Amino acid sequence: MAESKSTPVTPELYAYVLRHNPPLDPVQRELVEVTYRSLPEHAGMQSAEEQAPLLAFLVRLIGARHIVEVGTFTGFSALAMAQALPADGRLIACDVSAEWTAYGRQAWAKAGVEDRIELRIAPALDTLRAMPAEPHIDLAYLDADKQNYIPYWEELVPRLNPGGLIVADNVFYGGQVTDAALSGAGAAIQAFNDHVAADTRTEAVMLTVADGLTIARRRG
Repeated sequence: MAESKSTPVTPELYAYVLRHNPPLDPVQRELVEVTYRSLPEHAGMQSAEEQAPLLAFLVRLIGARHIVEVGTFTGFSALAMAQALPADGRLIACDVSAEWTAYGRQAWAKAGVEDRIELRIAPALDTLRAMPAEPHIDLAYLDADKQNYIPYWEELVPRLNPGGLIVADNVFYGGQVTDAALSGAGAAIQAFNDHVAADTRTEAVMLTVADGLTIARRRG
C-alpha cells in the first residue's frame, strides 16, 4: 500500500502557505470578509483562499479566454479568474441565487471586471445545455451541488477545447469520500470521482488542495 507523503497542514503551516502565495488584492480580501460577516452559516461554501491564486494561475497558464463557472456563490472564484483573463476574455457564471451573487456583482464592479463576467441565474444544466455544442470552453470551474457533478461533467467535456481544463472542487467531501456507507451528496462525489478516473476523453489528477481538487485536461 502506498504511503502518504503529505505533510499535515497545521494552522501555522497553512498561514505560511498563504504568506508565500500571491496575496489577495483588496477587493478579493474585502469579498472574503463580507461573505463571512454577512453569510456566516454559508460562508464555508466559498472557495478556499489559496484556490484564488491557483485558479488565476491556471487561467494565465493555458491562456484561457472563455471560462465557465458552475456554482458562483458570492463570486470570489469568479473574481479571481476574471482578473486573470485578458480584457476581451469572458466568464459565464452559473448560479441560482440572485441574493448571494449580488455580493459578487458589487466586487466585480469594484475590481473593474464586471464587463468580463456574464452572470446567468438559472439551473446550471439549463445554461450549459443552451451553449453551443461544439468545443469552445478553455476552462471550467465546478463547485456546485454535488448530486449533479456527473451531469455537469457530461455537458462540459464535449464543449472543452482540446487542452482545456475542468477544475472540480470538494472531491474529498470533507474527508469522508472513502466511507463506503455514504449516501446522498457524498455518494454522488464518490461516483463522480470514479467517473472522472474512467473517462478516456480526459487526463486528470486529484490534488490535496483544500477539500480536494481534481484538475482534468481534455485530450487533443
